[in-house]
Amino acid sequence: MSGTAHAKHFAPPEAAATGPRNLAGLGRAELEAEVRGLGEPAFRARQLWHWIYHQGARDFETMTTLSKGFRARLAEAYVLERPRAVSALLSTDGTRKWLLRLADGQEVETVYIPEDDRGTLCVSAQVGCTLTCRFCHTGTQALVRNLSAGEIVGQILTALDDIGDWPRTREGRRVTNLVMMGMGEPLYNFDNVAAAIRIVLDDEGLALSRRKITLSTAGVVPLIERCGAELGVGLAVSLHAVRDSLRDELVPLNRKYPIAELLAACRAYPGAHNARRITFEYVMLDGVNDSEADARELARLLGDLPAKVNLIPFNPWPGAPYRCSSRRAIARFAKILNDAGLSAPVRVSRGQDIMAACGQLKSASQRPRKSEREAAGT
Repeated sequence: MSGTAHAKHFAPPEAAATGPRNLAGLGRAELEAEVRGLGEPAFRARQLWHWIYHQGARDFETMTTLSKGFRARLAEAYVLERPRAVSALLSTDGTRKWLLRLADGQEVETVYIPEDDRGTLCVSAQVGCTLTCRFCHTGTQALVRNLSAGEIVGQILTALDDIGDWPRTREGRRVTNLVMMGMGEPLYNFDNVAAAIRIVLDDEGLALSRRKITLSTAGVVPLIERCGAELGVGLAVSLHAVRDSLRDELVPLNRKYPIAELLAACRAYPGAHNARRITFEYVMLDGVNDSEADARELARLLGDLPAKVNLIPFNPWPGAPYRCSSRRAIARFAKILNDAGLSAPVRVSRGQDIMAACGQLKSASQRPRKSEREAAGT
């Protein structure tokens, strides 16, 4: 099944939406179409864009470069809404996690990780997840639906509001990096993810560079090339095993796109070179994938790729079937990779105390039963 087909089958419920249209989350062409529909010139859309994505405006009245009459017309026909934070948790290490409720009541999680030299926002692409990776808490939540581009951007706007990171050109801004590593498989919602990333990339809006954006995938091979060609952002691949037999178990998508096909797609990834390496994520599972032989095989597999390996100590969650590798095993694994010429940092887990670490995100949303969807006419 293609990513596009998958997105249509689990599409956001925008067609059924009622009430004023939300301008927060629209792309430039969509915003211009709305403005033209009001009989206004195109430059009004550029002004709106500035207020929404550069200044973070949440009320049309604050848009002082627009005439009072135009502001009043906007307020009658449109809103500037974000997902609502149902809860906002703060870790002892400064990591923040929001549980965000969308317009239809579904929920997703978004995480902010502050560091000395950067601030990284981890954003979700789906409610639940298409995949069922066995080490991942999100994978225990069945896919409910894809997020719209506006809902993806909305997560960013909500986070920027909460941490006070407006306007986007101010010195010392706190969100400097974006990772599509939250709930869901981004490449199975490619069109909406791509539309959201284009808004993020815009220099007159949220203004993050391609070098500061990373998209993580479990290995949807047919869409990896498209991601590189159309978006040119950093690529992170959830590898986690060096043998198909084990990866079939840990990452069931491997049964469709085995390791050899996945690595071939990575070799062909547009823009990948030594200065812009592909990141391979490798969760360390005690007695499962952490042997010296595994490390040597990983070094062999990645030997001809511009690659970096993130070694991720397994973050436990209720009912998890695995344990984290010992510190000694992780250090040994990293040394073998480093000795082979690969960069292999051990990721420091952040936000474990609020279940915000890698692989721990999950919401309580569930896909309605068929009978419920038919009764609702969806």
